[in-house]
Amino acid sequence: MSSPGTIRTYDDFLKVHGLLLTAAGIPQSLYQTLFHKLSTETFDGGNYFQVEPVDGGRQRRLILTSPNPMPKDSNIFLVDHALSFRLSDAPKQLQEVPGLVERMASLMCVDIDLNSDDEEADNAGEDSSSELGVVEIVEREFEKVKKEGPGAVVWLELEDLDIDDDVFMSLDLPNKFPDLIALSLRYNKLKDVEKIVKEVVKFKDLRALWLNNNPIFESCDDHVADDIIRNCPKMEILNSSFTRKYTEWALGFCGGVFDQENPGCGHDNDHFLKGLTSLDLSNRGIHSLHNKGFSPSALPSLSYINLRGNPLDDHSVSDLLELLKSFTGLHALEVDIPGPLGDSAVEIAESLLSLSLLNGVNTTRVLESGKSVIDSMLLPRLPEWTSIEPLVDRVLNAMWFYLMSYRLADEEKIDETSIWYVMDELGSALRHSDEPNFRVSPFLYMPEGKLESAVSFTLLWPTKSIQYGDECTRDYLFGIGEEKQRSARFTAWFHTPQNYFIKEYEKYWQNLRSTSSPPVDMASKTKSLERSDGRPLRVYTDIPPVEEHLTHPSFIITTDPKEADIIWTSMQVDEETRKAIGLNDQQSMNQFPFEACLVMKHHLAETVQKAYGSCEWFQPTYNLETQLTQFIGDYHVRENNKTDNLWILKPWNMARTIDTTVTGNLSAIIRLMETGPKICQKYIEQPALFRGKKFDLRYIVLVRNMNPLELFITDIFWVRLANNTYTLDTKSLYEYETHFTVMNYRGRLNHMNTPEFVKEFEKEHQVQWSEIHSRVKQMIRKVFEAATLVHPEMSSPMSRAMYGVDVMLDGSFKPKLLEVTYCPDCTRACKYDMEAVMGGGEIVKGRDFYNYIFACLFLNENEHVSPL
Repeated sequence: MSSPGTIRTYDDFLKVHGLLLTAAGIPQSLYQTLFHKLSTETFDGGNYFQVEPVDGGRQRRLILTSPNPMPKDSNIFLVDHALSFRLSDAPKQLQEVPGLVERMASLMCVDIDLNSDDEEADNAGEDSSSELGVVEIVEREFEKVKKEGPGAVVWLELEDLDIDDDVFMSLDLPNKFPDLIALSLRYNKLKDVEKIVKEVVKFKDLRALWLNNNPIFESCDDHVADDIIRNCPKMEILNSSFTRKYTEWALGFCGGVFDQENPGCGHDNDHFLKGLTSLDLSNRGIHSLHNKGFSPSALPSLSYINLRGNPLDDHSVSDLLELLKSFTGLHALEVDIPGPLGDSAVEIAESLLSLSLLNGVNTTRVLESGKSVIDSMLLPRLPEWTSIEPLVDRVLNAMWFYLMSYRLADEEKIDETSIWYVMDELGSALRHSDEPNFRVSPFLYMPEGKLESAVSFTLLWPTKSIQYGDECTRDYLFGIGEEKQRSARFTAWFHTPQNYFIKEYEKYWQNLRSTSSPPVDMASKTKSLERSDGRPLRVYTDIPPVEEHLTHPSFIITTDPKEADIIWTSMQVDEETRKAIGLNDQQSMNQFPFEACLVMKHHLAETVQKAYGSCEWFQPTYNLETQLTQFIGDYHVRENNKTDNLWILKPWNMARTIDTTVTGNLSAIIRLMETGPKICQKYIEQPALFRGKKFDLRYIVLVRNMNPLELFITDIFWVRLANNTYTLDTKSLYEYETHFTVMNYRGRLNHMNTPEFVKEFEKEHQVQWSEIHSRVKQMIRKVFEAATLVHPEMSSPMSRAMYGVDVMLDGSFKPKLLEVTYCPDCTRACKYDMEAVMGGGEIVKGRDFYNYIFACLFLNENEHVSPL
């Protein structure tokens, strides 16, 4: 955008910023107010709002403290940016700008000094020293048993008493309290699984056992839990989860009917449940609700139930809905959405007509909005860290809950990388609501009328009338509905139902594993291209190295595309372009129809997966625009299994690693979708290294025909080296020269002759390059076979093309496909004379590179190429 001069008047402001104002959605009634505040740099939000901590300081919220109501669209506020950066610069800024990391930590509710928590815990322990110890408590309870009989003590809570294995065994609880039905040992120091299990299974009437928050709980696996449940025939609750043996007693416990004062030892427990109106069964690990205690006859007064966090996987959706329908008095329900009752809040509300509240929202409003998920009921995903993490790393992980972004653009081009920013303390305190009362939008103010003078702000204005004391909220995903995976994207900020995503991933993975394709026949020889008059083939090209180096006598360069026999271009030519230039169907082209199935990253993944499902040479890959749900499931499975969980995000169709990010932060991955369509691919965390650095290999593949498939690989290839020593240190993930190898466009390019690399690599790793090369060729063949299988329409008699295939080796020296590039940059091939490593060892002159490329594709000559 441009302007003749400095903005002095309101009219100047509108001329320069008109499009930005419209794009930001700012009401016209606020334009004049905005101009005044921008031109005078008025930050008056502090006169109207106050930031206050919530959740014990783990979050902040923004409250309207102005005594006067604030009507809709009545005012607009400037919010400053506390931090702005390109993603790769984030660690450097936090480390080098004095006081910045401390400010960001405070703004993001990140503990600056973790040791203070430990000191508080120690002090708390000292304060509790005057309380009764475990031995005194047990002896006191045992006195009751001796006086009143074994049934006098059936519920025993021994929590946070520093009980270790030896102390626990010395207490001899099974002999002292043989009729115990509930035992809580939470927050102790129990470690020995075998000892503890052997002791607790002596309680034959035990219905509830809590070992939570003990070291033993960390080491307990399903087999240990099964052993306890099997040997305690009446066990209904173990570590807060229901067993499959649960009865109305467990339901009564969750409903607050049974506790230490009223343990419910009698046989007529049904009687106690008759008046139960509210039942919170959240996070109880319940698989089935088919239970005599959970029925309208046992719970006739039930009006509220919370089923969040339960798999309920013994039910189909219809089965579960039918069961809940039978509770005719049920007016309020909380359940995971997506979850066991389906993927849509609307469908649940339509099925359970008795409901007036679903996840705390009036069902009438649910039906009117048409929303699939009620996001205001999701629990926030708060930052997590450990005491060994540097403060910079803690902030880098937490920032994804607060970041916003914009991309600069002028009349000539759009910037390739986005600007990320953090609003100041006021703006960052705006929490999410699916029914927000404020809206925010980034805005570039250009006081001199041009982009170079731009100052970035975020604008904040009320979209509803609010009163004193109301919390001010915004929609984190404004304008994004379910068609853009709104529910799944909320995982960036909230704890969404893991089970749902894991199930969707497992279905997807099962489908991949069951996919296979038939082999592709070897090709017959394609006919060479000749002019009827015997003259050289005329070549039109917009690629300077081709124009300079194509000196083969059978070809001649022409500047008129209409008269060319061969069009060799770097741009994609569609039908509209053909007509505009005047091309005809008798001209050969260096591209195949539908080749996007190979050269666009999301289509390449789809092509490989449709052809082969899951294959060893292609990393797990998700198109985030359509497969975010399945990716989140995969991420959770890896997280739960404690396996590597580092991913690389790549734009669909950008080269040179532009806008490419490596991260293991789930919130970051989801938020990065905001900067454009991307694939998310499992990062090769343990690649083969050369002198401690990452590298990849660029192969040149020539395609004479797609059906039948006729492929060639050039006898030369080249290695691309990273500049820095490879590491997975958190801050290194932001370092281009550590994790990426394409240095032609940024960074220091260290060219290395391929034969020298191969010789040293074989020596360093004690491998035979010929074996690696053979595996690479097989893989490349499979890639193009996938295209012929999935997209037979690629075949075209007038197409011959050259592709770059980028390959990385994993720690076992097996090839992994990175990407396929249309019309690859071959500057290096033309610049250097190279020895053909896998050919006869002859020198391939750089100046002749395009001569043998064109001779292979159009004259059927096979010099310096090998068939695949």
